[in-house]
Order: sequence, then C-alpha cells, then structure tokens
Amino acid sequence: MAEDDSSRTASPVAHREGPATAKRAQVQAAVLEATEALLAGGSSYADLNVEKIATAAGISRTAFYFYFRDKRDLLMRLAGDVTELLYAQADIWFSGDGEDPEREIREALTRIAGLYREHGVLIRAIVEVSTYEEDIATFWRGLLARFVDATARRIEADDGLPEGAAQPTAFALTWMVERTFYQQLVQERPLAQDVLIDAIVGIYRATVYGPRP
Repeated sequence: MAEDDSSRTASPVAHREGPATAKRAQVQAAVLEATEALLAGGSSYADLNVEKIATAAGISRTAFYFYFRDKRDLLMRLAGDVTELLYAQADIWFSGDGEDPEREIREALTRIAGLYREHGVLIRAIVEVSTYEEDIATFWRGLLARFVDATARRIEADDGLPEGAAQPTAFALTWMVERTFYQQLVQERPLAQDVLIDAIVGIYRATVYGPRP
C-alpha cells in the first residue's frame, strides 16, 4: 500500500535502505509516542481508534496502515519496546558478577519500578487488553518468557537450587514481579516503593540464595 501523501510506490527493500528507513523510524516513533500520550491523557485502549491515533501523530489514517497492520499490531509494538527497556534493567542481575546478588536484584527492581511509573499507562493497557485479546495475551506471555529464561540461567549459574528447580522457580518469580508492579499501577493506595522492593528482594534472596547466615 502506498502512502497517501505521495504518488511514489515503495517496495519493502526501499523501506530498509537509506532515507526511507529514517523516515519509517521517525513516523513509527511519532505514532508510538502519540499513542502513549493519548493513554496518559485518559483515553482507554478501547476508546482509541486509528483516526485519533493518526491525527495525534500528525499523519493520515492511510499512512498509519502503511506502518502498522492495525491497532493490535501497534499495541504489540509498544509492548515490545517497553519490555526491551525493562529487560535492560533486569539484566543488571541477569548478567551480574555474582559478588553481591542482593545489591544487583535491588538495583534492577528499583529501576524496573521506575519504568513502570514512567510507562504505567502503556503497561496497564497491555496487561488489561491481554485479558480479552488472545493474540495480545500470547504475545505478552512470549515477551515475559524471555525474563523467565534469563532468570533460570542466573539461578543455575548461582547453583543454589536443586536440579530441575531453576525453571519453575524463575517462572514464579518473574510473574510475581509482573503482577506485583501491575497492581501498584491500579491500587488506590499503592505500597511505598522502598517497602515493596524490600519485600521482593527478601523473597528472591530466600528463594534463590537461602536465608541469611
């Protein structure tokens, strides 16, 4: 499909090369930013339509469909972006040197909590849509599986659990963090961040490394 503001027909290859790539990235970034801003402004995902998103991003409805298949494709793109940010912070523990794992876990969780606050409206939309859109749910679970696998590798490297326990433990810990931080977004009276992180760090420490000597 061609962009509505140009008579030029672009091939897929053209979009991967030179200025077209830069333009594509710029437009996609504008759409993603506009969507998050609309959500932050009080719009729900269900309320948003392509026309509203495209207008906020400064593009036409036709151009939107040039870069995104539909609204669900847009939400999955947003989910992918935010999980990349979250993973970069979780990697403080995943790739840590192991000398002070409790410090690594605390630093990673503190930074992840900050991202949940910064992108709260987006994360809330992703999680809530995943309760009734199966393709979004499958996509979100797939993204979280990366965290589960990395957690399992770290647990195995630290050699603190019986053989075969790393993967199920990693699954439980990863989804505990996801659900806990999501609930912080929706509770009328969320817990103080430092108190909550103390609790989660304690669970990680006791589960993966055993009680303090």
